[in-house]
Amino acid sequence: MNKKILTTLGFDQIKTALAKEVVTAAGHARVAALAPTSDRTQVQQALDETADGASLLRLKGGIPLPELTDVGPALKRVQIGATLNGKELAQLTRVLRSVSAVDDFLADLNDKIELRRVYTLQQQLTVLPELERRLYTAIDEEGNVTDEASDTLRAVRNQIRQLEANIRSRMDSYIHGNMAKYLSDPIITLRDDRFVLPVRSDSRGQVAGVVHDQSASGATLFIEPQAIVDMNNRLREAQIEEQQEIARVLAELSETVAPYSKQIARNAEVLGHFDFINAKARYARAIKATEPLVSAKNEVDILQARHPLLDAHKVVPNDIVIGKDYQAIVVTGPNTGGKTITLKTLGLLQLMGQAGLFIPAGEESTIGVFSEIFADIGDEQSIEQSLSTFSGHMANIVDILDHLDDQALVLFDELGAGTDPQEGAALAIAILDEVGTIGADVVATTHYPELKLYGYNTPGTINASMEFDAATLQPTYRLLIGVPGRSNAFDISRRLGLDGAIVDRAKALIADDSHDLNNMIADLESQRKAAETEYKAARADTDAAQKLLADLQAAYAELEKERAGQLDKAREQANALVEKAQKKADKIIRDLRQMQKAGSGNVKENRLIEAKTGLKQLHQEQPQPKNKVLRREKRKQALRPGDRVHVLSYDQTGDLLDQVDKTHWNVQLGILRMKISTSDLEKVAEPKDQEPKRRMAIVKGGAASGPDTTLDLRGVRYEDAMAQLDRYIDSALLAGYPQVTIIHGLGTGAIRNGVTEYLKRNSQVKKFGFAPQNAGGSGATIVQFK
Repeated sequence: MNKKILTTLGFDQIKTALAKEVVTAAGHARVAALAPTSDRTQVQQALDETADGASLLRLKGGIPLPELTDVGPALKRVQIGATLNGKELAQLTRVLRSVSAVDDFLADLNDKIELRRVYTLQQQLTVLPELERRLYTAIDEEGNVTDEASDTLRAVRNQIRQLEANIRSRMDSYIHGNMAKYLSDPIITLRDDRFVLPVRSDSRGQVAGVVHDQSASGATLFIEPQAIVDMNNRLREAQIEEQQEIARVLAELSETVAPYSKQIARNAEVLGHFDFINAKARYARAIKATEPLVSAKNEVDILQARHPLLDAHKVVPNDIVIGKDYQAIVVTGPNTGGKTITLKTLGLLQLMGQAGLFIPAGEESTIGVFSEIFADIGDEQSIEQSLSTFSGHMANIVDILDHLDDQALVLFDELGAGTDPQEGAALAIAILDEVGTIGADVVATTHYPELKLYGYNTPGTINASMEFDAATLQPTYRLLIGVPGRSNAFDISRRLGLDGAIVDRAKALIADDSHDLNNMIADLESQRKAAETEYKAARADTDAAQKLLADLQAAYAELEKERAGQLDKAREQANALVEKAQKKADKIIRDLRQMQKAGSGNVKENRLIEAKTGLKQLHQEQPQPKNKVLRREKRKQALRPGDRVHVLSYDQTGDLLDQVDKTHWNVQLGILRMKISTSDLEKVAEPKDQEPKRRMAIVKGGAASGPDTTLDLRGVRYEDAMAQLDRYIDSALLAGYPQVTIIHGLGTGAIRNGVTEYLKRNSQVKKFGFAPQNAGGSGATIVQFK
């Protein structure tokens, strides 16, 4: 992209604003190098990075980065074997710590936020934890070598602190003792890194010691008392040893850094890239910019475009469309109507988009990727300078035509101005024809009426204008595509008080075709305003209908939610009542069973089963989704004598004996033989490896013997074992057994654990435990009932 266009359209000012948002030296370098590109892939990647930055700014406040200086010079020095100073090492430490912080930040977001490019850039970071830890331990933020840098340095500094404390303690005796009267000030000070006392010059002979300095007036001598000379000597020796150890530590750290200089340099570049992404996102938020779409065919459709350098509260947004139905736009209209700023807005927003920046426009705006953007824009319209203005414009236009191709965008401001109107209009038409022949997109502003007819009659060209309110004599700054501008000189003159007769004579001097053109434009404006009014009304109706639909959907959803809530609440209440009744019923059944055991009454077992089953059916289960396939398969299952079935109404499992009629079967339920409706039966699949069921013996005369007192579950699958156990316990309870034995074996322990959990939950079990060793041990469980 030619550099002249960047200055002409104000792209340099965009970079200046962007530079205020970066915090690293590498970020500043990226802003300085920022330029639009004609590579479509690079444009999309840059926009993707800005989109990532906007997402992170909105959700997390941006990528966490501190201020980082340029570490390039320090890395170059260390590569040639130089020893870095403390500040340089501190700068490298900040880079390494920033790398770790950014890497941890992005790693934490990897599964939470989807990003387009930032995670790829993250992979270019090289985390150096050991080097970071060594530098951070040895160098503080200000570049000072810490006590933890080496054991020797810590010991020397402890010695220095002890010597200083001893010296100060000794010196305090001078300040507060008999010699205080010889001092000009009761303080301890330093001269040549040695502790001294400020002694009055007239008392020189009263203080034995070495004179190191005197005041400017000569009234005070700075004397090192003889008693602390040796202590000062030892302090100085320790300080020299400290400096030597610091120099050794810095050299050692520099040697440690040297092998990683390339990785650190690359880290600094990547951090600068992240800083640049942050800056683009922050600038986009500041100007309320959005991500543009990139057209593969250079079809520009920028919605509600705003110039980013103008006050956002005052600028009038406009839709700018070019490249699809037409390649050329001829914009006409009065001066100060906004033609030039609209031209600059189009060009600058294209430059920003091609540089990977968001643009101040509406969502879903589309930009092209032009090979070059050329502009001939000048604001000078002085009659006295018409010749020089025309010459300057024409030289610029000649240069543009020499470098133009079919993928370029050209912006002409006041094309053909500055010379004879007839010749200027002819030149403007010829230049537009040449641009059209080359195939470039072009937007041109003009005052010439001939170009209005050119825009109307030339294929691929359309007229446009800046709207002017004739009632207020003020421009509205709105761009009207498809409507040429018309002169308002007569209306303005009449409203400003010019005599009507003069205006009428002026109108008479205008050719008829000019009147026809102005009348045509006036009709077009009227039709446009009528269409705009109808559109607004239709849009308002559509919005109202959409709002009503949204309200109805929300109300329906709320109704369904309330209905489901009421059903759940009613089901919970019903279950609570049934549970309460179940407890009472269990107590009644226990009492009946006790009566039966005591022989105090003749209670039939089938009545007990019916009572308990009826109470269980009162419990409301959660509705399950219906499955037509399962229902169809269930209907296919035919019942045969000997099949194992589940009686739904009694919630019991039994065996089919024989079919009474088409709708009834005789079923053996434990010790009971009952006539059951076919619709109340559900076939139970039996495992192939299951042992034959033990049938309960039926004794003539109606008396029945109960099941065996021992249930053997060895070799049975877990689910079937639990089902058998449940049926067996019910049968044993009905038979009135005080105690039974469950043989489950050892195995994996799954069935044994299942038996234990079942017995814990059964309220009729008094206690249970493993059988004695001679009766099966832990492979069997003895159960006692209440």
